[in-house]
Amino acid sequence: MRLYRLTTATLFRRKSWVICVFTVGVLPFLLQYISSGTENPALLKPAIAQATWAMALLSAVFWGFFTAAKQGESNARTGLGEYFLTTGVTAGRQLFQIWLSVLTYLAPLPFIAAGICILCASPSLPDERSMWIATNFQYALLFLLVMAPLVALATSVASRFGSITGFLASGALAIYGLYGVGYLKLLSSLESNAVIKWIWEVSPHYHFADPTERLRYKLGAIAWDKFPLLLAYFGGIMLIHALISRLLFRVRVAA
Repeated sequence: MRLYRLTTATLFRRKSWVICVFTVGVLPFLLQYISSGTENPALLKPAIAQATWAMALLSAVFWGFFTAAKQGESNARTGLGEYFLTTGVTAGRQLFQIWLSVLTYLAPLPFIAAGICILCASPSLPDERSMWIATNFQYALLFLLVMAPLVALATSVASRFGSITGFLASGALAIYGLYGVGYLKLLSSLESNAVIKWIWEVSPHYHFADPTERLRYKLGAIAWDKFPLLLAYFGGIMLIHALISRLLFRVRVAA
């Protein structure tokens, strides 16, 4: 795990991860002063919860994917990947160690967000509070299942086509899965088109991992008998992305 230790130490010394901690842990409390939360106390807790998860998603997309892409490109272009290849670290193991290193800094974000929502934005009623805790726990797991494979995809695409391409590929896919598929569904309902409907069906429905609506309107946790289906769905997407990432990843720049 030498590449993992090297990458983790490099990211730690850059200290850009501090921005993510500030964005998720502090910024939601500052945003309330420029929103209607201070005018209507009833909206304060929902506003904090919504802002916290939004900041976690933004941090994962902008910092997580960009960092993964930079590491993937650097590993291929600087000769580091080729060096580790000569020491017996295969391309697959290099991809895994870079992915694990970025995930080391990214994985705490959903749990920080869940902790803030539980400690600072929980409903006062005991029944609602217990449901609130379960909801945040569920979405912390879904957050990781969605973002983890996209980190690997950013790393692998960047190793072959450059960091900007790697970042844009994962970022665009995440934004499309979170928000774009909703507009596609609306379009398919307005116009009966088999192609649009097929595209919607095969699209990654990352919006199922966005807790904003459930937290804002206190819709409660996902039913526990249905939650394993979501885990299996995102787990399947993870396997597909893992295969694509392994096929695209390279440890040296093509001559």
